[in-house]
Amino acid sequence: MTAMTSTPDLAPADPATPRKPARTPQQGSLRTGSRKTPGKTPGKTSRHPYRAALSTARARTGLALVGAVVLAGLLAPLLAGHGPTDQSALSLAGVGTPGHPLGTDDLGRDLLSRVLYGIRADLGIIAVAVPVGAALGCLFALAAAAHPVLDTVVQRIFDLILAFPGLILALAVTAILGPGRLPVVLVIALAEIPAFGRLLRGGILVQREREYVTAARVGGSSGPRVLVRHILPNAADPLVVQIAVSLTVAVFIEGAMSFLGVGVRPPEPTLGSVLSQSMPYLAQAPHFAAGPLITVTALVLGLSLIAEALNREVRR
Repeated sequence: MTAMTSTPDLAPADPATPRKPARTPQQGSLRTGSRKTPGKTPGKTSRHPYRAALSTARARTGLALVGAVVLAGLLAPLLAGHGPTDQSALSLAGVGTPGHPLGTDDLGRDLLSRVLYGIRADLGIIAVAVPVGAALGCLFALAAAAHPVLDTVVQRIFDLILAFPGLILALAVTAILGPGRLPVVLVIALAEIPAFGRLLRGGILVQREREYVTAARVGGSSGPRVLVRHILPNAADPLVVQIAVSLTVAVFIEGAMSFLGVGVRPPEPTLGSVLSQSMPYLAQAPHFAAGPLITVTALVLGLSLIAEALNREVRR
C-alpha cells in the first residue's frame, strides 16, 4: 500500500481563499512618525486649538467685556470731555450733571475722564508687566530643564519669591524705588515669574518622556531641535490659560497698590486710586465709587470667563 503524505506547503493556493493584505507600518511608528508635522502629538488635528474655545458663549461674553473696557481706555482722549486732572467748582456733583455724565469727585474733576484715563494707565502697566514676568519665568524654566543643578537653583529662586506675601513684596519694592509705575510693573512681574516658570518646567518634564520625543532623538534630531520643534509646542498650551489668569491677577495687584497709595503717583488716575479716593464719600456720594468698581468687575469677569473657556479646551 502506498503511503499518502500531505504537503500543504507545496499545494497551490485555493483561488477562492482571499489573501491577507500586506502589513503596513503602524501609525505612530518611527517610520511614519517622521512624516508628521513637527510638534504635533498623535491625535491632535491641525486646526487652531483654541478656536472652538473662543467660539463658546462663555468666551464670547468674556471677550465682549474685555474688549469694551480696552476700547474705552484706548479711546479715552476722544470719549472724555475733560482732562483727568482738570478741576471745576462742582464738587461731588451727581450722575447726569451737564458736562459730567458720571459726576465729579471731591476736587471737582470729571469722573468719566478719570475712569477712562485710569483704564488707559492700568492697561499700559499690565501690558508691560505680564509679558515681562512670563518671559522671565519661561527662561528660568528652560534653564531648569537643561541641567539638574540649574533645576535646583531655579526652584529655590521660585521658593524665595513665593515666600514673600504680595503686600510685603509691594511695600518692599516701593520703599526702595518710591511710588510710581515702575514699582507696580516690577511687583506684578515678580509675582508672575514662578507661575509661568513652574508651569512650563512641569510641561517640559512630562513631554520629554513621551514616545514621539524618543523617536525624534533616535531619528537624529539634536537636543535644541527636539526642544524647539517637539517639546515646547506641546508643553506651552497651558501657558495660554496662564496668561489670562495672570492678567486677572495683575488687575488686582495694580488696584491694591494704588488703593493703598503705593502705586502710581497722584494726580495721575488709575482705577485703584479713584476707588481709594471715593472711600470717605461712600455714604454721601456713592456714584464716586461706581465707575471704577463696575470697570474692574467687568474686566476681571471677562478675563475669568476667557481663562475658563481656554482651560476647558486645554484639558480636553
